[in-house]
Amino acid sequence: MRKTLSHGTTTAAYYATVDVASTNLLADLCLAAGQRALVGRVCMDERGMCPDWYRDGSAREGVDRARESAEYIARVDAGRGLVRAVVTPRFAPSCSPEMLRGLGELAREKGLHVQTHISENEGEIGLVREMFPEDESYAGVYDRFGLLGERTILAHAVHLSEEEVRLIRERGAKVSHCPCSNSSITSGEARVRWLMDSGVTCGLGTDMSGGYSPSVLEAARQALLVSRHVAMKGEEKAKLSVEEVLYLATRGGAEVVGLGGKVGGFEVGMEWDAQLVVLGNVDGEGEGEDGDVDVFGWESWEERVAKWLFNGDDRNTRKVWVKGRLVHERK
Repeated sequence: MRKTLSHGTTTAAYYATVDVASTNLLADLCLAAGQRALVGRVCMDERGMCPDWYRDGSAREGVDRARESAEYIARVDAGRGLVRAVVTPRFAPSCSPEMLRGLGELAREKGLHVQTHISENEGEIGLVREMFPEDESYAGVYDRFGLLGERTILAHAVHLSEEEVRLIRERGAKVSHCPCSNSSITSGEARVRWLMDSGVTCGLGTDMSGGYSPSVLEAARQALLVSRHVAMKGEEKAKLSVEEVLYLATRGGAEVVGLGGKVGGFEVGMEWDAQLVVLGNVDGEGEGEDGDVDVFGWESWEERVAKWLFNGDDRNTRKVWVKGRLVHERK
């Protein structure tokens, strides 16, 4: 989490492991570092979808361990409002119907967020269709087991049907767009403009397994680039602007993790989650000479922001605060 903090990520949603101890340790480390976080013990019990050494022995075992970790995280956070547990079925094919049902019940009982994957690639969608033939869609699987609601975070959402988008909007579920991961493993290009125009709340994810960068700023510029690839297929309006991808990285992300109206902006009354960004002068004088962003002095505010989006990195992030506490400083 110190790496993500150094890139200005004040809040992260983490997929941990199947191990309760390591999941709880991750929560401890986030608290010590001062990062807001949703920490989820990954649940998966479906034989054949993962090796024996990395899955739950049964649906009941997986749900019980998820409960154990959730209760631990609630205790150690102790009302500070920094770290929350999140119910984490890895994705539908890795979980039996019994596990999905149990996790849905756990999420409702504890009022927890849910994070999982949906429609990342076409092969995965075909697998879901084979494993859950009684459901009309991938989104329908989650809905049947009570895992699709206002606290649900759906990663990827590359190949959703119109009916699935309607269902996701009606349930109030949110989408975490992961452009770097989707491009790196050739999953496809999420139609983010279409999702937003359809009333689905979207934010950004780095997906540091399929993706290669811990930076949400990198995810923002990748999102802008991917939107242009969608536009090249005939959807001209699919193009996202600099302002829109930065919205996805800030306010959109806050909405996705249930912090809308609390963080992601600077209105009076919001909590101080912020980063100090310093840009370089071409003469090399003063602070900000590090990094690839050069400021000549004639740029407008909008141009400076665009330069930072396209060329900025962690060297430009000098300080990071969470809830008013300084949690990272670049010397």
